[in-house]
Formats: sequence, structure tokens, C-alpha cells
Amino acid sequence: MKVAVTTLDSKKAGDVDLAEAIFGLPQRKDLLIRMVNWQLAKRRAGTHKIKTRGEVAGSTRKLYRQKGTGNARVGSARTSQRRGGGAAFGPVVRDHAHSLTKKVRRLALKTALSAKAADGKLVVLDKAEIKEPKTSELAKKFDALGWASVLLIDGDTLNEGFARAARNIPNVDVLPQQGANVYDILRRDTLVLTKDAVEALEARLK
Repeated sequence: MKVAVTTLDSKKAGDVDLAEAIFGLPQRKDLLIRMVNWQLAKRRAGTHKIKTRGEVAGSTRKLYRQKGTGNARVGSARTSQRRGGGAAFGPVVRDHAHSLTKKVRRLALKTALSAKAADGKLVVLDKAEIKEPKTSELAKKFDALGWASVLLIDGDTLNEGFARAARNIPNVDVLPQQGANVYDILRRDTLVLTKDAVEALEARLK
């Protein structure tokens, strides 16, 4: 498929051919959901923890004799039924990550790229460079292009001035092609790929 290449000054800079096998796949919401869940689960710290009855402070002696008092049987002051006692089935430190095959992850990334292309929200940029690394100047260019919520993916290395200027613009993310992922693609309205990013992604996902 042919897509027009634009510049940061809203000028046309030719066309580029996008591989149908990467940018022309049918939409698969099930794949995208699986991939997003995998990414979010993997980033969870899993450090939530609550004390059990074996970890809370308190004596282990029996509070009163077993029979004859008229009260219910109680063996410890640290049971979960008593104030200050340990939790019975509380959260423990664990890893929330689950497995997802490399084949599925690659297909999900292709599907996310194809979904943006199908929705008309994929833009190919000539190059992500500016003369002066100023946030205000770059924000004006983005406003002129109509980019309010955008993920910009460049080649193997980012232009340092461009990345610094985009850092403080709300709802704008800039990543190298190695960092391209399904969650970041879907969370922004517009996906902008430089020509270097297109070449790198096609080589990576073939």
C-alpha cells in the first residue's frame, strides 16, 4: 500500500510503499487484548503483601480454657476473626507475568500497526528532526498537523534535540523502533512513523 510522506512543516515529501504483510492485516481485537494484558501484567511489581496469622505480633498461648466458660473455642489471639489478627487469604508477593509466545507477540504488533493504517491514523514522517530543540516550536508544528495525541516512532536512534523538545508536550511519546509495542501504539490516537522506522520495522517483522 502507498502512503504519502509528510514533513513537520506539513509539506509532502513523496510516497512510501508499506508491506501488506505488516500494515495490511485484518483486525484481531482478541490478539490486541491478549497482548495488552500481557504487557500490563509484566510491568506489575507484585509487591503487595499482608501479614498472615503466623507473622503478626501477639502471644501464641491459648486465651482461656477449652470448656466451661460458655465462650466459643479460641486457640490463638492472632486468628483472622480477631482485631489485629492475621489475614486468612491476603495478597502475597508474587510475579503477575504470564507466558505469551513470540509468534503471538509479533502478530499482535503487526495487527496493531495494521489497525492504525486501516483507521487512517498512520502517518509517515520524512524525519524527526528540528533545527532548534524548543518545546514551543515543536508544539506549534504538531498543532498545525493536528496531532493532539501521538506516538512517534523513529529509527534505531532518536534525534536528541527532537526527543528533548517533545518530552514536555502532553500526550506525546517518542520511541526508537526497538521500543515499538502494542500498548503504546493503542493508547495514542495517531501513530507517526519516520521512513527509517518503517524500514526497521519491516526488517524486524518479516
